[in-house]
Amino acid sequence: MNTAILLISCPDRKGITASVTNFVYDNGGNIEHADQHIDSQTNTFFMRIQWSLEEFRISPSDIKDRFQPLAEKFYMDSNLYFDDHTPRVAIFTSKQDHCLYDLLLRHKEGQFKCSIPLVISNHPNSAKTAASFGIKFAQLEKTPANKSETEKKEVALLKNENIELVILARYMQVLTADFLNHFKNQIINIHHSFLPAFAGNNPYAQAYRRGVKIIGATSHYVTAELDQGPIIEQNTVRISHRDSLADLQRKGKDLEKNVLSEAVRLHLERKILVYDNKTVIFD
Repeated sequence: MNTAILLISCPDRKGITASVTNFVYDNGGNIEHADQHIDSQTNTFFMRIQWSLEEFRISPSDIKDRFQPLAEKFYMDSNLYFDDHTPRVAIFTSKQDHCLYDLLLRHKEGQFKCSIPLVISNHPNSAKTAASFGIKFAQLEKTPANKSETEKKEVALLKNENIELVILARYMQVLTADFLNHFKNQIINIHHSFLPAFAGNNPYAQAYRRGVKIIGATSHYVTAELDQGPIIEQNTVRISHRDSLADLQRKGKDLEKNVLSEAVRLHLERKILVYDNKTVIFD
């Protein structure tokens, strides 16, 4: 059944929930999911509401305009989505393809409601993987000397495919601010560490040398400040003195796959609201 999803943030005050739910009810909508949160530190109200359009008396193209007076009354930032829309996703990867392969398998199994028309890499390693899933593969070698020109080509490919979400599946390149400006809060990265601990190169070796008892992985939106974007999902696994470096790497790869896929699912289901470099994750 076709539904509408509305994400809202605004200063908290009385009557917001009643006004939003009455807007849906008064126009014939049936609310299927509703969740809200108040950040008491900043006095900010957040809401996600999803309702059926089967008997809704406002056409989808007019909902935003009809809701605008209410948004202005409460000084709302709002985003409207429809679940009959299928987002188009591109995956960037480098030499390691465990996250890429996991995402493609989950997509094939129907876990993600999206299409994946494009895989981009700075290495040829994943060409066969993309081909086996019938996905276009583009290899764009990137060096400090050609980085600007290569990113322009990448952006052109993404725009040509109408890409709405970019997933960095162990893409071992830092994107420039120029690139990021095209896809604000639309690029998800997996960091092979429980940020902010052991950030940087070879975190598993750092963790191994320290004899840690847990390792983790972090998925976040990409911002211009390296590995400092809004965190979407994190997880950890226990480590003992019996684990070798190879054990840490194996367990870490499993974490990376699970944490990245969960972040992608939450984004595609429109359950994330970004504010102040943080996220609200709705149930």
